[in-house]
Amino acid sequence: MTAEMPPADGGFRPHRVAVLALDGLIPFELGIPHRVFGRLADARGRPLYEVVTCSVRPPGPVETAADFAVHVAHGPEALATADTVIVPASFELGPVFEEGRLTPELASALARVRPGTRFASICVGVYVLAAAGLLNGRPATTHWAHAGHFQELFPEVRVDADVLFIDDGDVLTSAGVAAGIDLCLHLVRRDHGAAVANDVARRMVVPPHRDGGQAQYIHRPLPEPQVATTTAARAWALGRLHEPLQLRDLAEREAMSVRTFTRRFREEVGVSPGQWLTAQRIEVARQLLESTDLSVDQVARDAGFGTAQSMRQHLQQALGVTPTAYRRTFRTGAGAG
Repeated sequence: MTAEMPPADGGFRPHRVAVLALDGLIPFELGIPHRVFGRLADARGRPLYEVVTCSVRPPGPVETAADFAVHVAHGPEALATADTVIVPASFELGPVFEEGRLTPELASALARVRPGTRFASICVGVYVLAAAGLLNGRPATTHWAHAGHFQELFPEVRVDADVLFIDDGDVLTSAGVAAGIDLCLHLVRRDHGAAVANDVARRMVVPPHRDGGQAQYIHRPLPEPQVATTTAARAWALGRLHEPLQLRDLAEREAMSVRTFTRRFREEVGVSPGQWLTAQRIEVARQLLESTDLSVDQVARDAGFGTAQSMRQHLQQALGVTPTAYRRTFRTGAGAG
């Protein structure tokens, strides 16, 4: 389900996000949804989201992976009123992590969730979603260090350990730690558009959209010393997205062969140069569709797609909507408070 707000009338209510706090939780990841969603408001100052933290038990202390506990004010009944349920990581999942099955307590809590509620996980919180049967036959990701174990435990899940997060409609999963920020910003972007998500990212002093996937964060033994990077080429390209850019143009900026540049780019960013350029152009197109009255043809040219048909194909593939439908949804979207 989406988090679109009802019309501005007496029926207005914020989208309710329930964060499920389990024993052994990681405090940083528990706080991510509150930090991303907690202060968002529309142009009239009404909160776009209401974030509550709940436990599988009655209100009380929940142990963390740090040297302190947190007091959780809501029990499992809060799950019954949620529009989105987020499961952060925990280091004490017990049979969920070891055997792929829910405890009776956790199963009872999740049974309260209404049909159609959106689910999301951060890092190994994905084990809970998989054990609940929510990922059977579906794509998912988790921290690269646990991806192999997760795949063995849940062979019916299509694991992709290379990405920062996966949006599969009503179920979203993210990789480790800071990828939870990427996921939550993506939810804001999906619910309220790029401009609102970008504003949240600026306040948090994080990039609104990180390039590539987990591959760039995996340790590789014996790194080549003093290697050249593709940073300058990427900066150069970002200032010329409206122009036709060839791979050889980027490689020449770094005085590399196309083959070497492509390999180095993928090592650093996690995706190919072509995939990266397309992602940057989609982001430019989204912002122009939201914030300007430019025609679709002009947006396509300014974003570097050349033609409206090309932009339409890329937006349809990436976002599942046409440029016109995207603009209609977000052109007058709510602002961030």
